[in-house]
Order: sequence, then structure tokens, then C-alpha cells
Amino acid sequence: MKAKIEIINSSSFKLLPIKKVASLIAKVLEDFKFEEYSLNIIYFDNSQIQELNKKFLNHDYPTDVISFNIDDNPLIAEIYIGVEIAKLQANEFKVSLRNEILRLAVHGCLHICGYNDKTVDEKTIMSSLEDKYLEYARKNS
Repeated sequence: MKAKIEIINSSSFKLLPIKKVASLIAKVLEDFKFEEYSLNIIYFDNSQIQELNKKFLNHDYPTDVISFNIDDNPLIAEIYIGVEIAKLQANEFKVSLRNEILRLAVHGCLHICGYNDKTVDEKTIMSSLEDKYLEYARKNS
């Protein structure tokens, strides 16, 4: 297996960052020394991500991002991004939808790399890493 990232748009939104997300996530995985991986990133609407959230996490509401590690050696994983929630959050934080989707993709990837965000300290570390990679994406646009 080699390094493979596939992005699938199952949402009703059509103009979503695909190449930028793929290249940024490849950078994150490279930095964390993953050489062989298969990662799917799937864009979902509210109803789709709510169904996933309910089925696997027992939360009956739409969410912004859900990550699943299917295997660790080699890394096989999936990241689901709720585009409608991302749009709401982009408006709330006064950033572009592209920026918010990039942040959510990085956030999901960090979970796959072993990071958590249950405590204040863990959230601070993840937020700092998200900011680092968003800055990288901005500089390499």
C-alpha cells in the first residue's frame, strides 16, 4: 500500500476544496511519519452525518467532523465532514467555508494521529496544531 487520500463529496454543496484538503492532509500525515496509508475524506450533509453520529457515537444530532481509524498498521481511516455545520461555523467564526473545512479535516486527521480534545490542555494542543496547518495552507496556496 502506498499513500492514498480520496475525497468523496456526498453533500449537496458543489464547490468544496478537494485538492487543497488532500494536499494539506498529506502534509499532516507526512509530519507524523505515516508513509503508507489509505484515507477517505467524505463530505456529508446534516442528515447523513447525523445518522453516522447516532449509529456510532449514540449522539442524535448533526456534527462537524467524525473520524474513524479502521486499522493502524498500515493506517486506514475515514474522516466525515458535515458541510452544513461547517458553513454555520464558518459564519460564526467569520472565516471562509474553505478555511473551516480545512480546519475540520486537520482536526479529524489529528484524531487519527492519536490526539484527543476531551480536556482543556488537549483542546489547546489540537487548536495550536490546527492553526499551524492552516497557516501552512495559507502560505502554500
